[in-house]
Order: sequence, then C-alpha cells, then structure tokens
Amino acid sequence: MGTLTSFSFNAVNLRFSSSSIFRQRVGVQVFGSRKLNTKLCYLIPKEVSREKFLKFRCFCGTNNSNNDADYTQNDGEIKEDSSNTASSTESTVTTASPPEDKAVQEKRTSNELPPSLSSRPPNIAPLGSVYNDFQIDSFKLMELLGPEKVDPADVKLIKDKLFGYSTFWVTKEEPFGDLGEGILFLGNLRGKREDVFAKLQTQLAEIVGDKYNLFMVEEPDSEAPDPRGGPRVSFGLLRKEVSEPGPTTLWQYVIAILLFLLTIGSSVELGIASQINRLPPEVVKYFTDPNAVDPPDMELLYPFVESALPLAYGVLGVLLFHELGHFLAAFPKKVKLSIPFFIPNITLGSFGAITQFKSILPDRSTQVDISLAGPFAGAALSFSMFAVGLLLSSNPDAAGDLVQVPSMLFQGSLLLGLISRATLGYAAMHAATVSIHPLVIAGWCGLTTTAFNMLPVGCLDGGRAVQGAYGKGALVGFGLTTYTLLGLGVIGGPLSLPWGLYVLICQRTPEKPCLNDVTEVGTWRKTAVTVAVFLVVLTLLPVWDELAEELGIGLVSTF
Repeated sequence: MGTLTSFSFNAVNLRFSSSSIFRQRVGVQVFGSRKLNTKLCYLIPKEVSREKFLKFRCFCGTNNSNNDADYTQNDGEIKEDSSNTASSTESTVTTASPPEDKAVQEKRTSNELPPSLSSRPPNIAPLGSVYNDFQIDSFKLMELLGPEKVDPADVKLIKDKLFGYSTFWVTKEEPFGDLGEGILFLGNLRGKREDVFAKLQTQLAEIVGDKYNLFMVEEPDSEAPDPRGGPRVSFGLLRKEVSEPGPTTLWQYVIAILLFLLTIGSSVELGIASQINRLPPEVVKYFTDPNAVDPPDMELLYPFVESALPLAYGVLGVLLFHELGHFLAAFPKKVKLSIPFFIPNITLGSFGAITQFKSILPDRSTQVDISLAGPFAGAALSFSMFAVGLLLSSNPDAAGDLVQVPSMLFQGSLLLGLISRATLGYAAMHAATVSIHPLVIAGWCGLTTTAFNMLPVGCLDGGRAVQGAYGKGALVGFGLTTYTLLGLGVIGGPLSLPWGLYVLICQRTPEKPCLNDVTEVGTWRKTAVTVAVFLVVLTLLPVWDELAEELGIGLVSTF
C-alpha cells in the first residue's frame, strides 16, 4: 500500500482534471505569500494536512523577481487563499508520489488515521527538480549580487545607431568583462581604428548618455591580423559603475596613515642599524645574530635616534619623490590615483608603496608614462644621494660623518658594487669594513627598492609598464620568468623570497585594460621600458664570491 513514507517532490506542468475520483483523492492548496507577492499552487493528497505540508522548505522558480523563500508556518507570511479553485487551472505544482488506487484510498479514509511523517524509513527518494530549482535560484541570486549587466534594450539601440558600414560592422556578440557583465562586439573595422574609436565614443554619449564605457581591445582568438595592419579589434561595452574603480574609503585612508607611520619607524630603525659599529654589544647581537629573539632595552637606542634621522629622511624622501612622480604624470592625463599604501621593511626601510588607479586609463601610452614616472623620479633622487655619498666617503673632511659597514654589503648588487669599486678604489673596497657616508646607504636602499618595484610582474610599476608597452601576453612571459628568478634566488639575494611572497599576495593581478588597449606606444617608450628592465636586473643581481674577488668588490678571503 502506498504511503507518504516514500515520496519525492517533482515539478510537473499539467491541467487539472475535473473528475470526481480526482477530486476525492487529491486536494489543491493555494497559498498567498506577502514576501513574494505571488500565489503558489500545490497539488497534494488530502490526507496530508496543511500544517505538515508547510513544514517543508520549498523553492519557487516561477517568479523571476524572487529567488528562494522559506514557506514555513513560523514566518507568519503564508496564508491560505480559499478563493482559488483547481478547475481549469494550468500551473507548475508539487505532487506526492506514487499514486494509490481508489479502493485503497477509500479504505484509508474510512478506517485509518493519516500516516505520520515520523515513520519514514532512512532511505528517502531524492528531491529531484526541487534541488534543480534550488540551483537555478542560487544562480539567480549570484546574478543579483554580481555586477549590473548591460541593458539588452541599450544593446539593441547601440547596434542599430552606433555601429554601421562607415565605422564597424558587427557580426557577433560575446560576453565581456571578468564576470561576463558586458558585451563584446566582434566584426569588421571600416576605417582607421583611432578615428573610428573616437567617433564611436562621441556618438555613444549622444545615444545613451553617460551610462557606459566603450573599450577598444584586440579580438580574442583572431586567426589573422587586420588587413589595414595591426591586430583585429573588437569593442567592449561596460557600465561605468562596473568598469570604473570605486573611490577611496575612510578606512583606506586610516590604513594608509597607519602604514606610513610604521614606515617612518622602519626607516628610523634602518638608520640606527647603519651605526652598527657604535651600538652597544647587546644591540649589535640583536641585529646580527639570527638566533636572537628578545629585543634589547629600547632606552639603549635613544642616543642613536638623532644620528639615524638623516638616513631615515633620505629613505622617506625617495618614497615620497617616487609617488610624486606618479601624480605629476597622471595629472595632465586626468587620471586619478589612490592614496599610496607604504609597505614598511626593516632591511630597506620600505618595500615601496601600493598606488591604485582610480580612473580608467585612456590608452597604453598613458599607462607606460605614469608607470615609469615614479620609478624614474625615485631612481634619480636615489642615485644622486648614492653618488654624493660616495664622493663624501672619499673626502677626508667628512670623516666624522662616516659609518663602518661590512664590505660584503657591496656584493648585493653587481651594478652598484661596480660603481662603488670605481669610486672608492680597490684598497678601500678590499677590506673587512668600508667607511661610507650615510647617503650611500640611503641611495643604495632607494635604488634597490625602486628596482624591486620595476620588476615586470603583476601590477608593479614594471608590470604595468611592460603590459602597456608590449601587451598583456608579454607580461605573462615576463612574470613567469621573474617568479622563477625570485624563487631560485638569482635576483634579489636574501630579499627575493619575502618580495616574491609580497607580490603574490598583494600585486599579482595585472592591470585592467585601457579604453584604447590596441594602439601601440611607440619605439621610444618600448626602448625606455627595455632599458629600465635591464638596469633592474643588473641592480638586483648579486655578485658571487669568485667574481667579487676578481673585481675587488669586498674581502672574500684573507691570507
């Protein structure tokens, strides 16, 4: 005999029968929901009470404006609608299966009590389409929570009035954007790409106003280049609120200020550590002994803070000059930048700063210019301090300001070690310690930090510059090479691992495309990026002992 101890919910689409046998065996419950603003019709056996039925969690997919709802007796939102009948009604209903014959049903209704749901066996049939409806509603919920998509009506209007024989003939449409929230128009270009793009941008504002951003990008999976030269292009459409970065929040300002204060502290600590030949023994042990865990008494460091300030000022000056270069290059292009988030580091004073673009870049040339402006400005100031410090280091009149550093320090950079060797001479460099001016340390740290930020990976300055000069595909190759060199310790020395982790966590994502992401940047910009990457490698490439002994950089062995 069939009972409710083995049943499953299945969504079916049928027309209710008006026979007397059907009405005796099956009852139609119509409920109204104030939450969903709709009426729900369920087909259930009459022996299943309304209270028992409402204990199940059902998911309705018939109303496109709602996802899932909990139809329980406790929410107070379900009410029975007695004004609806089952006759001549066609809808999606929930049925209990399997059916029973008439004799068994009449016997139950006359002699037996309704079966209890607590007597269900452990093996229950799957929920079937209810689970599928739940998946569908989950996808709908993700769409609601995701970025707003392009209005289909606007897409049709743009296809009819924006594109055409004289500009761009659309042959196909594809999703565009990280989550497919935009539309990518593929087709055939009917003129010079820069002129067509400028014309389309102007007409787009006239047709739909200031709702969308239009991107000119390379056609994905293009089999052949454009007959006019260069790659085939497509046009992507995204809503402005989706494609443009959001404003800097109050919490971001608070975090940026806290990070800057920590960077000041790490810069002062670097200045104190540079006076290692003057520090008390317990302080020296803390800085030099890798097994030292307990920090020394801070009162022992107070007398050295004042003498550490010049070096700290130099490190902070390089950081601020670097960021100033970015802002000066971005201002004429009307590109907004976020507040810089400085990253403190006790070895170099700082790892630089994270500065985000707060507006869409107009073209790749702008991306290269802004990306290179900061490192070039920081490198110019750093090299000036480094060169002046080397000259003061060989001046007898500045002997009182010099500090003693291990000669092996100069083996950390092939380029800077060779410049120091050429300036200070073989005798000064081929010793256990070298007397140098604090400006040498400030310049050295500034150049090293700038070189790390110019590595061609992710959204570092070097990654942005390479992406703008050579495209996103070239950045992938440069990035994999950079990660490999950092992982093997070929570049960066002892800082390669922490820097690689920092990039993976904070800076690994490439920059978003420009509005005009197709037009080339020109020969001189590509040359500038290439030379910069080459100098970065020379700066971060350490000198191994055999070469250092041959070049006279540091005292490798004593006899």
